[in-house]
Formats: sequence, structure tokens, C-alpha cells
Amino acid sequence: MTMANSASQDHRTTEITHLRVLKIAVPVVLSNATVPLLGVVDTAVVGQLGAAAPVGAVAVGAVILTSLFWVFGFLRMGTVGLVSQAIGRSEDAEVTALLTRCLLIGGFAGCVLIALQVPLFWAALALAQPSPAVHTLANDYLSIRIWSAPAVIALYGISGWLIAQERTRAFFVIQLVTNGTNILLDFWFVLGLGLGVNGVAFATLIAEWGGFALGLWFCRGAFYSSAWRNWAQVLKTSALRNMAIVNTDILIRSLLLQLVFVSFTFLAARQDDVTLAANQILVQLMFITAYGMDGFAFAAETLVGQAVGARARAALRRAAIITSIWGAVVVLSIAVVFALFGPLLIDAMTTAVQVREMARVFLPYIVLAPLLGGASWMLDGIFIGATATRDMRNMMGVSVVIYGASAALLIPVFGNHGLWAALLISFVARGVTLSMKYPQLERQADKLEGV
Repeated sequence: MTMANSASQDHRTTEITHLRVLKIAVPVVLSNATVPLLGVVDTAVVGQLGAAAPVGAVAVGAVILTSLFWVFGFLRMGTVGLVSQAIGRSEDAEVTALLTRCLLIGGFAGCVLIALQVPLFWAALALAQPSPAVHTLANDYLSIRIWSAPAVIALYGISGWLIAQERTRAFFVIQLVTNGTNILLDFWFVLGLGLGVNGVAFATLIAEWGGFALGLWFCRGAFYSSAWRNWAQVLKTSALRNMAIVNTDILIRSLLLQLVFVSFTFLAARQDDVTLAANQILVQLMFITAYGMDGFAFAAETLVGQAVGARARAALRRAAIITSIWGAVVVLSIAVVFALFGPLLIDAMTTAVQVREMARVFLPYIVLAPLLGGASWMLDGIFIGATATRDMRNMMGVSVVIYGASAALLIPVFGNHGLWAALLISFVARGVTLSMKYPQLERQADKLEGV
């Protein structure tokens, strides 16, 4: 390593300030604000139809596809950790090779989902057991949106690649254009052209392919070099093995997390359409918290990853502390907003009186969600950056078991209250178990410093 590279590396891993964290996080927070807004608009637009079934159909269809796509969320999370660590080691060729690997994986995985759509949707809807009206509309929605699978999954990798390089402004533009296009098309297709639930699906399909194209444009610098098609580097055995281990752990972790959210929606669907619709509206509000936290979790991924790559224990700790401070500010702020303005947000999302009343009953759980789940979201970012994915996988498994036990005990007695309580308990379990593993990250950094 040259002296210049060493100095550059020191700059990346020691000068971790509040301003640097904010420069990474704020564009992500702003861009992610459009994601729950998109869910709110999807729900609100079909909510104007004045019936519970279209809202329920979008809820069931969206959660099925989100779950299928986010199974491959490892591509974003694993890419941030691997790329940021390669940056910390000043391995430019590996940084570029990781982009090519992401595009290959995304394209292949998306095509597999398209090929398997019939059995996948049949099984998912059979598990959900929605009403006949919701079943028909949800199946139509799924059959349209599945064709964006290659774009969505590949864009996970592109996003992780950009975030690891602290290029979050590019990430912001991609999200803003994609979700802004989706929202505009929602209003046109559903309220203007009267396409109903299918209009929501077509709007999302078009927007997601547009976002992928824009992402490729932001990565164009990598394609000016021949490194992106250096197949000896791209297919390097040791790098592929490491990527496979990291991504497999994250895949299992993501499957377990989606099991929680899918079962939450399905258990609500087995009660009645009004409860399903009310829970969907509240879940969209809860996702506002997760997306608000993502900015600082992403900052943790990037800065912790660079610190681990550079073998800098002090930088790892500082990155964890500063990003967590800002994460705490976010969750407290969002909890206050939900407590004060929750009823107004509910009313804006649906005109169905029964759904509004039901959602108000369970609003307190959404106020508690950011307070109880904030630690788990921040620790996810820290562990992803360190690529301590085995611990993430194992602790998620523990929290799923706790969620299942809580749901089994509480739902028969308290109904939907028990379902919400079980979800919040799973958040706490994940935060506590991951926090117990954090000291091990610093001990491993100590060992690395001595290498």
C-alpha cells in the first residue's frame, strides 16, 4: 500500500463526525420518506373507492411481493458491507467487480421469480386465506407487478454499491424519481383512468424499471473501465465464497424477518377485511419509522464497514455511537408525531368509516413501535457493516421464536391486540440479543489491528 493510499484510508476511518454522518444519512432519510409515502398513496388511492376489499387486496398483494423481493435484500445489505470494507482496504478492482456480481445475481433471481410466479402466488394466497373478493383482486395485482422482479432485485445491489461509497445523493435521486413517478401514475391510472387495483400495479411496474435504468446511469463511471468485465476478478473464488457466506446469512435473516411480517398480515386477514385494512394502514405508518431510521443505519453500515476494512477499532466504535445518537433522535421525533397526528394520518388514508375506527383503536402500538424497535434497526446497520452476518441470522432466529410464542399465547386471548403486542415483543427481542453481541465486534477489531 502506498503512503498516499494509507493517508486516504486514515481519512476515511478516523474523521467520523456528526456532519459526515448527516451527509450520508440525510439524503437517505429524504429519499426513504417517499417509500412509505408511496405505500400511503397506494392505500389512499384505492381507499377512495370506498370499500375494504381493494385496500385489502393491495395490502395482501404488496406484502407478498415485498416479501419475495426482499428475500433478495441481502444483495443491498451484503453489498454495502463488502464494498465499504473493500474501500477501507483500497481495493478498487474488487469494488467494481462487486457491481457486476450484483447485476448478474439480480437479473437471474428476477427471472426465476417470474418463471415460478404461478405456484408462488397460489401458495401465498392459500396461506393468507383472504376473502374471495380480496383474493381475486390481489391475484390480478401480483400477475402484473411480478414482471419488475429483475429490475427491483438488481437495484438492491446498485443501491448498496452507491451507499457504500457515500454516494447517497444518487440514491436519493433514484428513489425520488422512482417513487414520484409511481405516485403520479397511481393518481392517473386509478382515479383518472379508473383501472382500480390493476392501475396501482401498472404504476409500480413502470416506475421500478425506470428506477433501475436511472441506477445504471449513476454507475456509468464503473463501466468506463474494463474492470467491470474482468471475469477473473468477478469470478474470483475466494471473493465469491465470502460473498456467498455473507449473503446466505443475510438471506436466512431476511426470510425470518419476512416470516414475521407476512404472518402478521395473514393472521389479520383471517380475522376480517376491516381488521386487515386497519392493520395495513397502521403498518404503512410504522414503515415511516423504519425508513427514517434507515438513513442512519446506512451510515452505520458504510462507516463501520470502512473501519473494519481498515482495521480501525476506534473508528468502529465512533461510527456506532454517532449514528446511534442520531437514530435515537429520529425514533423519539416520530413517536411524538404519531401520538399527536396519528388520527389525521389515518383519516387521510381511507374514507371507510369502519376502517378508520378500527385503526384508531390500535394506534398506540404505532406510537410504541419506534421506541421499542429503534435499537434493533440501528444494530442491524452496525452488524451489516461489520459483515457479522452469522450473529444477525442467529439473533433473528431467536426473536422469531419469541414472536411465535408470544402470538400463540396472546392472540387467542386478546385478538388483534395480541397480534400487535407479539410484533413489538419481537422488536425488543432482536434489539436485546444483538446488543449482547456487540462487544464481540470490538474484540474482533482488536484482533484485526494486531494483524
